[in-house]
Amino acid sequence: MQTVSAVIIGAGHSGLAMSNTLTAEGIDHIVVERGAIGQAWRSERWDSLTLLTPNWANGLPGAPYCGADPHGYQKVGAFAAGLTRYAALFGAPVQTATDVEAVSRSGDHFTIATSTGPICAKAVVLATGACAKPHLPAIAQAAPRDLCHLTPATYKRPDDLPQGGVLVVGASASGVQIAHEIQASGRPVTLAVGGHTRLPRTYRGRDIEWWLDALGVLDERAHEMDDLERARKIPSPQIVGGPQPVDLNALQELGVTVVGRLADIRDGEALFSGGLSSLTLSADLKMHRLLDAIDGFAQETGLAATLNDVQRPEPTRLPRAPILSKNLLSGEFGSVIWATGYRPHHGFINLPVFDRRGRLRHDGGVCEIPGLYALGLPFLRRRRSQQISGAGPDAGDLARHLVHHLKGAPRAAA
Repeated sequence: MQTVSAVIIGAGHSGLAMSNTLTAEGIDHIVVERGAIGQAWRSERWDSLTLLTPNWANGLPGAPYCGADPHGYQKVGAFAAGLTRYAALFGAPVQTATDVEAVSRSGDHFTIATSTGPICAKAVVLATGACAKPHLPAIAQAAPRDLCHLTPATYKRPDDLPQGGVLVVGASASGVQIAHEIQASGRPVTLAVGGHTRLPRTYRGRDIEWWLDALGVLDERAHEMDDLERARKIPSPQIVGGPQPVDLNALQELGVTVVGRLADIRDGEALFSGGLSSLTLSADLKMHRLLDAIDGFAQETGLAATLNDVQRPEPTRLPRAPILSKNLLSGEFGSVIWATGYRPHHGFINLPVFDRRGRLRHDGGVCEIPGLYALGLPFLRRRRSQQISGAGPDAGDLARHLVHHLKGAPRAAA
């Protein structure tokens, strides 16, 4: 049995950020990864996907971005290759092609059962992230089985789809990007829209990511939130890694049919909510509140004189008569893509650390069982936690707690 001080489960950006931090601290550890480094980025994303954040925002500990295209957006395949180079940069002790089968605890040690043999460690870091498995709503069980059913993790390209239209369920970042790509390929798309976040890619000549960073929004701390649970559920914004708009106005101009939230499926009939106008109005209002804050910040700091003129996105336009149903058995549709979000995967943990809904209990990534930590979850410690730029700060915070634990000191505050 291998014995180390710490085991990191997952060799994506979060796991490697923690490995870099522990290496700097002189803590012996192993990073176990079910496939290759960055496996999810390599195999569970569609071909054309780019990162939503510009290159300058995607640095990791010890490796800030220093390329020639700071304002560009990287394809996920290139990012995965970059993670491999990053791991080599500091000699990350990554053990690839290793499935974690169970994590249990005996005394003050954890036993990590893997496909290549057990590992004993005093600390375990769960770095499998928030997007380990696509979430399918219960209503998906009622959809006709003879349609092609995909998720953002299994969809690759429009040419793979069978003939016929496509129903895309969900209008956050993945849903709108996939709807745009499929409609542009010549296949008709119907997009079922629920709650969503609308943001412009750029505002007054600067990337929205730059503004969120400058305003301090991304560094808001979890303990400062009045309703942290709600903050963790905010949908990803309707943007793409590039200048192409993918909000509901842009999609409708391309020919996408926009309908309300998928409420039910009965005998092949998809029923859509009639409340879409209320959802779009709410999304528009929240967007304008942020843009108001940006304008105020620009004025107060003297930036306004150096920026482009104020040009706000137009209000979301919707058909006068909403479509409330579509027959999925009529021949109009060949596919359904369930862009209904992701969930973490912690089913291999044989420890009492879950709430009644099966969610990992933690305080800023520090679990109730001493020595168990989590990284890469939404709003783990700060708003940017799930972003690439949040991996380093969160890893630094948790590494200090982990080192404190290894020294046998009294349990530190999270």
